[in-house]
Amino acid sequence: MLVLSSGNESSNSASAQGVDEVFRLQGSARSVTGQGLRAEVERGAIDSLAARVAAFFAENQGGPRVVMGALPFDRSQADYLFQPQICADAADDRGSAGKRMALPDAVRCAITPVPAPVAYGEAVAAALKLIAGSAGEPDPLTKVVLSRSLELASTHEFDAARLLAALARDPSITAFSTLLPAGADAARPLLVGATPELLVSRKGSEVVSHPLAGSARRYADPAADRASAAALETSEKDRREHQAVVDAVFDALSPYCRDLNAPEGTTLRSTASMWHLGTRIVGTLKDAQTPVAELASVLHPTPAVCGLPRERSAEVIGQLEGYDRGFYAGAVGWADEAGDGEWYVSIRSARLAGRHATLYAGAGIVAGSDPAGETDETSAKFVALLSALGIDEHGRPLREHAA
Repeated sequence: MLVLSSGNESSNSASAQGVDEVFRLQGSARSVTGQGLRAEVERGAIDSLAARVAAFFAENQGGPRVVMGALPFDRSQADYLFQPQICADAADDRGSAGKRMALPDAVRCAITPVPAPVAYGEAVAAALKLIAGSAGEPDPLTKVVLSRSLELASTHEFDAARLLAALARDPSITAFSTLLPAGADAARPLLVGATPELLVSRKGSEVVSHPLAGSARRYADPAADRASAAALETSEKDRREHQAVVDAVFDALSPYCRDLNAPEGTTLRSTASMWHLGTRIVGTLKDAQTPVAELASVLHPTPAVCGLPRERSAEVIGQLEGYDRGFYAGAVGWADEAGDGEWYVSIRSARLAGRHATLYAGAGIVAGSDPAGETDETSAKFVALLSALGIDEHGRPLREHAA
């Protein structure tokens, strides 16, 4: 159970002093927030995550009994977790989050795609050749998730709180914002996004994961939207891609659970901009003391954001993508001293630092994938963030389209 005290600090006095919000995880029923940075967990690779979190609580007796933050995509890179001065459940305020971020009239965003769409399509084609070439091997490469990014430069400083509020208009996603480690940027970076995918949660002995894989664009026209959903639901390629992710989650969690099942089976799940195939997986821990940090460390990254086999697909991603994902396609969440917590896959996200932002989106490449189709899928996945910013993929204000 998440402990929502602030230790020796006074919540009222801290709030009155205007302590900055450093973390927010806003779901459909509740929001967990952190204000102020009290202490940082020793940074390290994901294999040592559970041990480092346990050591932090043993060595730090003050403050809220919770840490929060982000895990990077690369298992060997250092994570960034911290203890806030104040941790609280926040009321769900989606009803007040009804407007885009609405950049000022004078502002224009310069957008540079990295890689360019044509280069991304070429990377998809290269991945398909590697998949086909490994078909006869004992442990063949069957899936690679390739992403691309949009680099935004603006005369306006991006407002993370307003962007988060705009993203949270969609009740089907979990909106998030978390502080990132200081880098070369003049401003302290934040990771902000809207994810539909639960990596893992633990509450007592109950464990839940809700992987998504297999996606299709949504349309404003109802008939086209229904056709898109129906095509996804019956797509052999997407069903195959999705089942591989489900199997991997079962394989990772089975050693920890005395029972593990998918009560609803595979279902269609929608966000405001995308259709997804999803399977909710529920289990009961054999050992109720197993912390959520350990479960996250064995699950991440799932084939939904990396591929299969995990190590080989990660190597291919490093060769073909051309940039460091950082905390994109990692995980964002919290863990308390009792071992409870929840971690969401940090997809559909943006790294904000002052007047600069980097937006990310990816697609799963399997046998039968089409480079043009996968490029279009990433464009569709950019829509949520771009719409929240009030611009299109070329940096033009959306209000110009309506004029």
